[in-house]
Amino acid sequence: MGQSTHEEGTRQRVAHAGELGWDDSLYEGGGGSTATGPDGTSVGLGSPGDSAAGGDGSGSTSDGTRRGRPRRNGPRPRNRRGKRRILRWVSSVLALLILGTAGAGYLYYRHLDGKLKKEDLTLGDKPMADHKANAAGQTPLNILLIGSDARDSKANQELGGAKETFGGPPLADVQMLLHVSADRSNMSVVSMPRDTMLKMPKCTDPDTGKVYPASQDNVQTNASLGRGGPGCTVATWYELTGITIDHFMMIDFAGVVSMADAIGGVPVCVQENVHSRNAEGKGSGLKLEQGENVIQGEQALQWLRTRYGFEDGSDLARTHAQHMYMNSMVRELRKGAKLTDPGKLMGLAEAATEALTVDKGLGGVKKLYDLAEELKKVPTNRITMATMPNVYGEGTEAGRVFPKPGDADQLFTMVRDDVPLDGKASKRKPPAESKDPAAAPADTGVLVRNGTGGDTQAPTPQRATAVAGLLVGEGYTKAVADRTPDATERTEVLYPSADLEGDAQAVAKSLGIPVSSAKKSTDVSGVTLVVGADWRTGDTYPKAAAKDENKTPDTARALNGADESECMEIQPGFTW
Repeated sequence: MGQSTHEEGTRQRVAHAGELGWDDSLYEGGGGSTATGPDGTSVGLGSPGDSAAGGDGSGSTSDGTRRGRPRRNGPRPRNRRGKRRILRWVSSVLALLILGTAGAGYLYYRHLDGKLKKEDLTLGDKPMADHKANAAGQTPLNILLIGSDARDSKANQELGGAKETFGGPPLADVQMLLHVSADRSNMSVVSMPRDTMLKMPKCTDPDTGKVYPASQDNVQTNASLGRGGPGCTVATWYELTGITIDHFMMIDFAGVVSMADAIGGVPVCVQENVHSRNAEGKGSGLKLEQGENVIQGEQALQWLRTRYGFEDGSDLARTHAQHMYMNSMVRELRKGAKLTDPGKLMGLAEAATEALTVDKGLGGVKKLYDLAEELKKVPTNRITMATMPNVYGEGTEAGRVFPKPGDADQLFTMVRDDVPLDGKASKRKPPAESKDPAAAPADTGVLVRNGTGGDTQAPTPQRATAVAGLLVGEGYTKAVADRTPDATERTEVLYPSADLEGDAQAVAKSLGIPVSSAKKSTDVSGVTLVVGADWRTGDTYPKAAAKDENKTPDTARALNGADESECMEIQPGFTW
């Protein structure tokens, strides 16, 4: 029987790989879980897969066209088998963080402290830079939310999934960076598609001492979790984005089965009648009428798992649908009219803390509660969901995605610099100039690197030499070209330690580069100007580059938390 099951699983993987150009078998079936916030709020997470037959196709990104929300239909659907299915990871963890409320049952949560699993924040060998405080002394907060597909326990295995994955390395199939601004006025959530290809950093398993060397080739991002634990996923994000991560929260399948029922239903909207099922039987089975529907139980699970039937049928479409669901769920929970049964909430809290893994710095229910109190300060209309801008691969990497040159880096830079993704004016004051006075230009050594190249264009010849000459003209007589290869979309002035921050800012100002481009980096040994692709030619830093650096790329598909007009576009062939 075991051999037959294995052979059938192999046949499914081979057939699916033929369709998509890659192996999606790990996402077949899948279990589900719920997390509970410090206020006892249950939060649901979902499976990586879309149907029992496995994940499905991919394609080009939708143009994002939206129509107004049509009519609302009928009574709320009944929940039948929803408690045996999976809630998608993403919907839950955001609610867990946002919705902590003080008061009832707080002392009870002290009992839950011992159930929280705690691990190292990062397993990489590169230390993360310190946050820069704003003028009021406040610092931003970055939390990496991880959904694990681990099926290494009986509880997780009973929740479903492809049996050949039981006991295998876990995958970080949902990764979302939650950024809360230093002044707590706004929040950004950036999703990275599970199919993203990137370089993995060196990670060391803290339990076994096993060293996973840095990858020479691109690796799918969800494999980071199997390289020692969630701390390697944190290190991978830092390697890619340069964003300092303060905490992580990871949820597995166990205990996450009741979010939609606990809420009492979440309103969603579809532009046409939809049925997520094709001729081969693939799809989540979701069937809704055109307009607004209040979904719970099985239908909520189906919505969060649907690829076939939404937009272009890709995992990117599913991510967008999850963002819509999350925003709607947050709005419902913040109305304060849901979840009034303390006994039910306590049971959910027990299950959730058993399924939750956090970093050691966050390891305690009291700290989770304090964190939720901070996040409650952000109004719903200042919450922005976004997806890492991406492009599809080609050839053997078709169906997988890569960070989109320029746009992805711009989004990461905005988060790193604490710039709101919603485009509204920030209460954040401009970066404070260093209190450490800069040395005289003639006494400041500056290395200049040519970073004007990239994946799609060659570097401008002799660019480092040309810009070094500009610095010499400004009195920086020790400025010289550095032949170390580099590539960056935006020009930066890097410095290794706080005592050189003033010097780096002075270098930036001398060439008209924004002071915010001066950044601390452990990759340099002295003040280093990296000329980016935004300044490939000319003697003057382009004003347009400085102006556009605070604009969220359209390819990030930003979605505001208070926007109730969003309605899901339906894929041709899946209407009824």
